[in-house]
Order: sequence, then structure tokens, then C-alpha cells
Amino acid sequence: MIILLHLDAGPAQRAAVREALEGFGMSVSEVSLGARTALVTEGDGHPAASLARLPAVEQVIQTETPAPLAAATLAGGGRPVSVGTTLFSAETLTIVAGPCTIEDAGTLREIAGLVKQAGADALRGGAYKVRTSPHQFQGGGIEALQELRAVSRECGLPFFTELNDPRQVSAVADLVDGVQIGARHMQNFPLLTEAAKLGKPILLKRHMSADLDEFLLAAEYILDAGNEQVILCERGIKSAERHVRYLLDVGAVPWLKERVGLPVIVDPSHAAGHHRLVPALARAAVAAGADGLIIEVHPRPEETRCDALQALSPTTFAQLVTDVRRLAALTGRRAGKVASDGGAAETGASGDGPVLRTAAEA
Repeated sequence: MIILLHLDAGPAQRAAVREALEGFGMSVSEVSLGARTALVTEGDGHPAASLARLPAVEQVIQTETPAPLAAATLAGGGRPVSVGTTLFSAETLTIVAGPCTIEDAGTLREIAGLVKQAGADALRGGAYKVRTSPHQFQGGGIEALQELRAVSRECGLPFFTELNDPRQVSAVADLVDGVQIGARHMQNFPLLTEAAKLGKPILLKRHMSADLDEFLLAAEYILDAGNEQVILCERGIKSAERHVRYLLDVGAVPWLKERVGLPVIVDPSHAAGHHRLVPALARAAVAAGADGLIIEVHPRPEETRCDALQALSPTTFAQLVTDVRRLAALTGRRAGKVASDGGAAETGASGDGPVLRTAAEA
């Protein structure tokens, strides 16, 4: 830290500040800045807000990153995250797709087949839903999660599902491939710590009102609990605009990638709030350097109970996958699917894993 002293701070006041800092176990050196004096400290000391209360102190400037564990992931070229046979990294463009919520096994199976066929690398689906109103559908719970796991194994796509309560963690430990922490729970620190203990990849979404330092500090909780498999997800922030549900902070993608080595993906569905805007926002995210996308897809959105307006049709999603893969290829990035699971299910022409037939094809 740098402690900037008031212009009129005399020798006795400077000595009192130095004594206080050394009392906190900090090493202190004095620097002259023209007519002004500053004290430069090293070591784990007292909170900056407390130091600012000392009479001679004008300003306390933090010079170290508030999230050192997140910053350390930049070393060695970053930290890729694998979810089953799917890789999230700076060299890949990884696409996660599926319904907002799991409503019935038949529809889930149909959607999984469609997104797999279109080129998705992983599946998403909500078993526990966080809703603004307590009267809205809250998800199908453990039974829905079991259906999601079964369909995931049938189609050969690993999956993410959202948790919103630390008490859910032990119940799902043997079921999930990856955990999603939704925006509203970004600072649910007990949940972050408990979920980290699963040792599973965690997809952490930025809160709609959080700045990027707060976002990284949330990731720091997971890293500090010993889980290095963290994927950061930008999903839009609140603004005065009304043309979108949330304002997608595309600039967050390169900013984060300059400071941490964790994969950074984007959720254009929740940012847009409308299916017509999702493809454009997705392309913008990939052009900005996003390592992946997470997109809501449904063949009959008018029948779904959750986020119907933002869900892409399977046809639109398939075209979007083609578009963003072409964009990613311009920077040498490949698809996120890295290996076959070796299952006995029918394989497509690419041979990269089983393809689940849709109800219409069966």
C-alpha cells in the first residue's frame, strides 16, 4: 500500500503513522513526493479503511491485486478447464446449450439431440431455478437433475446445472458434471465454498450489479477453497437502457483475459432477453475473444415455463454455431470437444461422440 500524508503532516505525525503501521507488522519506507510525503508498506497489514482514519493520512492506495489467486492463474499460459470430454481454454471455442429449465424428460431428450447435432460441446439445464418471484416455477429438483444426467449420458454431452443453496451440494455430489453459480448467487459465499469442495468445474456468472473486481473476488472464494476449475461467465449488467434486459459488457472479456488465466465465456441469452438479439451478441462476444458461449435453446419456446422469449429455435442455434465457429477459426481456435466418450451409441459423421436421435427422426 501507499499511504499519502497530508501536506501539513509534521515529523511527529509522520512518526505516529509509521509507528502504527509497524505495529500492524508492516515494513515501512518513506518517500518524498515534492512537498508531500508518502509511506510505502509491504506485508499483510491492517485494512485500508482503518489506516485512512489515522489523523495525518490523506489517502490509502492499494497497489496489490485484491484477488491474488485469480491473478496467479495467468502464469504458464492460463488454466484450461475440462468438463468430461469438453475443454474450455483460450485455444477453443466451447458452446454450452440447452433449455432454461428441465420440464420433462421427453423434451429434454429432444433438445439434447438437437443441440448435439448442431455442434454443442456441453449441455445446460436448470433443476433448481432462482426466480425473482416466489410464485414462479422453481425447478424440478433432484428428479429433474437425475433426468438431466441420464440424457447427458445418452447423448454424450457433459452438463452444467445451477445450484443456489449450500444444502443442495451434498445431495448432488455424485450427479453433476459441472456446477453453475447464477448471477444472483455470485456473492453467496457459503455456497461458493461448499460447491468448491465438490472438486467439480464451476461456471461462475457475474452479478448484474457487480464490478469486475467483485467478480474476481467471488472467483477467489472458489480458488481459496482449493478448486482451480473455474470458468468465468459475463451475462450482462444493469443499466438505464430498456432495449435489452441487461447491458452485455463485451469489454469485460478482454479485460478479464488480460488479468486472469481462467476461461471466460459469455451468456448472450440473459443479456439480450430476446431471441432476435442473441445471435448478434454471441458473435460480438466471440469477436471480443470469449472462450465460449452458453445459450438457451428450445424447439417450442411458447410451451416452456421459463425465459421463453430469449430461447433460440434449433434452426437459429445451428446457424449461430456455424457463424461463431467461423469467427473463432480466424484466430486459430477449435471446437471445445476434445475426445469421444467411447460409448456404443450411434455416432455422427464427425465421429466425435454419440448423437441422440430426436423424436422426429426416430
